[in-house]
Amino acid sequence: MPENTFEADGERVLADLNALRAIGAYKTGVHKPTFSEPHLRSLAWLTERLAEAGLTGSIDGIGNVIGTSARAGPKLLAGSHLESQNHAGWLDGPLGVVYALEAARVINSDPSVHGAVEVAAWCDEEGHFGHFLGSRSYVGLVSEAEIDAARDRTSGRTMREALREAGLAGRARVTAEPGRHVGYLEAHIEQGEALESGGLAIGVVTSIVGIWQYRIDFTGEQNHAGTTRMAIRKDAGLALARFCVAIDDRFPRACGPRTVWTTGRITLDPGAPSIIPGRAEMLFQIRDDDPAVIDRLETLLRTMAAEASAAGPCGVAVERIRIGHPATMDPAFQDAIEAAGKSLADGRSIRMPSGAGHDAQVLATIMPAGMLFVPSIGGVSHHWTENTEDADIVRGARVFVEACRRLLRERDGRPRAAPAP
Repeated sequence: MPENTFEADGERVLADLNALRAIGAYKTGVHKPTFSEPHLRSLAWLTERLAEAGLTGSIDGIGNVIGTSARAGPKLLAGSHLESQNHAGWLDGPLGVVYALEAARVINSDPSVHGAVEVAAWCDEEGHFGHFLGSRSYVGLVSEAEIDAARDRTSGRTMREALREAGLAGRARVTAEPGRHVGYLEAHIEQGEALESGGLAIGVVTSIVGIWQYRIDFTGEQNHAGTTRMAIRKDAGLALARFCVAIDDRFPRACGPRTVWTTGRITLDPGAPSIIPGRAEMLFQIRDDDPAVIDRLETLLRTMAAEASAAGPCGVAVERIRIGHPATMDPAFQDAIEAAGKSLADGRSIRMPSGAGHDAQVLATIMPAGMLFVPSIGGVSHHWTENTEDADIVRGARVFVEACRRLLRERDGRPRAAPAP
C-alpha cells in the first residue's frame, strides 16, 4: 500500500494490468483484436471496476466504456484502449486505462480535491475496423454510414455483424457533453527507446504526429512467366519494387528531421509464381507533426507516380485513404506532468513528440489534452515481447495521479484545501 492513502497504489496497478494480461494471453503478450471474445471480456472487467472509483458506466453502441462521476466540481477525462494489435503487447492501451482507473480511485475519494477523474476505454484505437473509431465517435466524427462500411481488416467481418454478436447493436453511442471536462489525459508506453536509453522515467508529450496513408496501384499486363520475353514485360510487381526504392532515394531530400515513412503491405495480383503480375498494390504511410512537411511529401509522391507512369511500362496511381492530423498537447497539461515528475520521479523527465498516433490527438480537437509516456524496454511495441519494468510502471502511475490532481486543482475556483498528511 502507498504511504499516503491518496497516492497511487503500485501493487494494485500491477495486479490490474496482470489481470488484463491474463485475458487473451499470447506468449508474454496478448491477442485481443477489436470485438474478439478477449477484448469484450476486458471491457466487462473494466465496467465492473468503475464502481470502485465512484463511477457509473457501461459499454456504448460502438464499444466505448465511459465511467462518469456525480461528484461536484470540475471533471478530468482520462483513459486509453483495451484491444490490441494481433499477437502483440500487453501494455499498449491497458496501461493508460489502468492508470486512469487508479487516478479515479484515488482522487475521487480525496477530500482535498474538488472534482473528479472520469474514465474512458476507447474502442478500436488499433484500427481493426477503422482508425480511432471509438474516440472519433465520441467527438462526433463517425457517421452511421462509416460504421456500415467498416470491415475487420483480418477477417472481413462487417462491423455491424461484430456489434450484433457482441450484444451492442441498437445501443446509443455516447458523445461528448460540451463543457463537461477540463481536458483529457492519457498515459502510454513510449513505444520507442528514447526514455530508456537516456535513463529517464517520464516523457511529457509535446505533440502527436499526423498520419497520412495511401494506396498506390500499379497496372501492368498479366502474362505467362515462362514465355514472355523480359524486354516486353509489363510487370506491375517490378514497377512497385522500383517505386519503393525511388521513395527511399528521394524522400530524404524533402522530409523533416523526424519524418518517417513505411510500406506496410504489398499485394501482387494474381500472386502466382508462374504468372507475371498484372496489378500490384502497396499501402504506404507518412508520419510527421508538421503538416507542411506532409504536404510537400505528398506532392513529391504524386509527382513520382506521374513520372513513373509517363516512363512506363506500367501505370501508377496514388490514392490518399486516411488523414490523421497532428495535434499539439496543451501547455498546461505538459506543465502539470512535468511538475509531478519533479516531485515523484526525481525530475527525470523530458518533453518529447510522439511518433505514434493516439486517441489523445482526437480528443484534442474538442478539449485540452495531454500525454505521459513511461519507458519501453528496448523500444519494442506492437509485438508480444513488449514490456516495461514494474518500477517504471509504478512510478508512472504515481506521476499520472499527481498530474491529474494538479490539473483539477488548477481549474477549481474555490480556495484549495490543505493536502492530506
